[in-house]
Amino acid sequence: MSKRPAAVTFKGNPMTLVGPALKPGDKVPDFTTADTAASTVSLKDTPAKARLFSVVPSIDTPVCSIQTKKFSDAVSALGDSVATYTVSLDTPFAQKRFCSDSKIESMKSLSDTHDHSFGNNFGVLLEGLAVPLLARSVFVADKTGTLTYVEYVSEVTSEPNYDAALAALKAAV
Repeated sequence: MSKRPAAVTFKGNPMTLVGPALKPGDKVPDFTTADTAASTVSLKDTPAKARLFSVVPSIDTPVCSIQTKKFSDAVSALGDSVATYTVSLDTPFAQKRFCSDSKIESMKSLSDTHDHSFGNNFGVLLEGLAVPLLARSVFVADKTGTLTYVEYVSEVTSEPNYDAALAALKAAV
């Protein structure tokens, strides 16, 4: 597995990301995530339509909460023309509780606790932490499964570029 030293910072500290540096034009990598304790979701289970993958380190932290809510509010107007996901290493139970408490209905939560394949294949698994986390990032794919937008947020504790990601998602519809 490739490693990208100092690819991002976490609270100012350089961090290594495990996996490739994806770019627009690449195909969406396959993954297997958990959506409940008993079921998994892979790329093949996502619909062939514009897709947004909003990746957060931990759904219960302030910036991750803001990111999830902002994307949820913005994509609700797009309805069924898109499929949107929040991906983290939180358990499916924690993700469901957060979404229920925060009234997040337009984004599906995917937990990479199963085998870290999302983190490894999308190049967002942070190496060297006491608790595994994913680096904050956003990926947009068109209906053919080609990435049209990729953002690895350079400082993990900062918010992504919502406007650019949403413009890419709308263009991919």
